[in-house]
Amino acid sequence: MRAVIPAAGIGKRLRPHTLNVAKVMINLAGKRLIGHVLEAVESAGATSVSVIVGYKGEQVEAYVNRFYSHMRLDFPFQTERKGLAHAVLQGLEDKAEDVLILLGDTVVDVDFKNFISTGKNAIAVVKVDDPRRFGVAEVDQENRVMRLVEKPEVPQSDLALVGMYYIKDQRVLKTAIEKLITDEIKTRGEYQLTDALQLMIESGEEILAVEIKGWYDCGTKESLLDSHRFLLDDSLSTDHAKDSIIHPPVFIHPEAKVVNSIIGPNVTIDKRADVSGAILTETIVGKDSVIKNMILSHSLIGDHSIAESQTRSINVGDYSELKLN
Repeated sequence: MRAVIPAAGIGKRLRPHTLNVAKVMINLAGKRLIGHVLEAVESAGATSVSVIVGYKGEQVEAYVNRFYSHMRLDFPFQTERKGLAHAVLQGLEDKAEDVLILLGDTVVDVDFKNFISTGKNAIAVVKVDDPRRFGVAEVDQENRVMRLVEKPEVPQSDLALVGMYYIKDQRVLKTAIEKLITDEIKTRGEYQLTDALQLMIESGEEILAVEIKGWYDCGTKESLLDSHRFLLDDSLSTDHAKDSIIHPPVFIHPEAKVVNSIIGPNVTIDKRADVSGAILTETIVGKDSVIKNMILSHSLIGDHSIAESQTRSINVGDYSELKLN
């Protein structure tokens, strides 16, 4: 099986963290986001992977080649960002082979082998409160997709597409996307994958909507921290933290230094970071960063950064009240 992973996005909503690195290269639970996605498609049975690169693509290519060279890899470069369908097209081949498409900034809670086990075209969906922000699937009683609409103003369904698609013959999807481009069929100024899938449905292809447990798009700080919380593993070693209290789950890189601190839950401390006298919860600390005498929660600390505060000494008597902002 082939896999296509669009990973060309700039990640504007995650600035300043994406000014120097691609969004898919942000560290979550000891691994770059693209690494989690690659391991997911590999668990589904993919042996051939196209990672569609663009912004900071050389970083993505170097990382993937270093850690996932056992897979057959290629890195098509999306020179113009004309929409998700255009990105996916760069990785499709003219072969009667099935393909799994998973967005490079998406973390999903799903059994991948079960997802593709029906042998039918399938798209992953979740129920959302406000479908207007998403591609939406309208389905019949047997979960067959009747209609796909990109960001509808008046949604007829609460089933949002989450960025994971299984197509049993990639040539069919390739033909549909090429028709979008030839006929200049755009939604909101871009070639949308939902429109290509809708063309497939109209030509008689059956597509099932498969509801999954959970999904995080990693497009904002809040959703990135949600993904981080989901990915952290209670079993990760934290033995190298000295004179510190650890509240799992956390990931502390073996080359990081943690002293006299309270860490966790849901904290990643990357390679060669130096943390002392700190209390960290729901936080990601980048490599080579220094955190001293800080209390941080729901925070993102980039690589090579310093966050430091002075320790205080106070002498407070009975019935006193001290408030520090």
